[in-house]
Amino acid sequence: MSLVRLNIKGISYSQTQNGAYALILNEVDGDRKLPIVIGAFEAQSIAIALEKEIRPPRPLTHDLFKNFADRFDIVVKQVIIHKLVDGVFYSSLICERDKIEEIIDARTSDAIALALRFQAPIFTYKNILDKAGIYLKVNPTKDEDTAEDGILVDELIVDEPATDKPKVNYTNKSLKELHKLLETAVLNEDYETAAKIRDEISKR
Repeated sequence: MSLVRLNIKGISYSQTQNGAYALILNEVDGDRKLPIVIGAFEAQSIAIALEKEIRPPRPLTHDLFKNFADRFDIVVKQVIIHKLVDGVFYSSLICERDKIEEIIDARTSDAIALALRFQAPIFTYKNILDKAGIYLKVNPTKDEDTAEDGILVDELIVDEPATDKPKVNYTNKSLKELHKLLETAVLNEDYETAAKIRDEISKR
């Protein structure tokens, strides 16, 4: 069976399962996406790994695994999503130590969180993508490339519901204030706010 390489397109709140998130993987050389429902903790861990500028004050579980592996010279070479049973994806970590390769079973959300930290490629088999992938337009124009995508993906995911959290206008804050707010948000593990502040700092 041929392997297909995937990359991460994004994470959105899942409409189908309360408190869960949908991780969207994109076919590298194609027009299909693979949506995978994951838990809130794993979604946060993946989001932090994607946001290079946000570092938690203490290591998360996946950071601990990475530090442990580094200490004992274990490298995650790649992740393969190898099975789909009743809507559940099964994955394997392909690891190497002293030039000896080992295959370790893992939940797909954990495997991807670790793949990001090891900068390891993510693959799945073509038959899994054929079965669970979302097909997009074959030759979309530049202005239309997200139209069909939005319709198909919206059936599975929506934006996270609005909360009572007050909206803060960061545009009138000084850079010094923004950096202080960013530090506070990270210490409080409020990574959503931290990402917004980081974006405002980047605009400056």
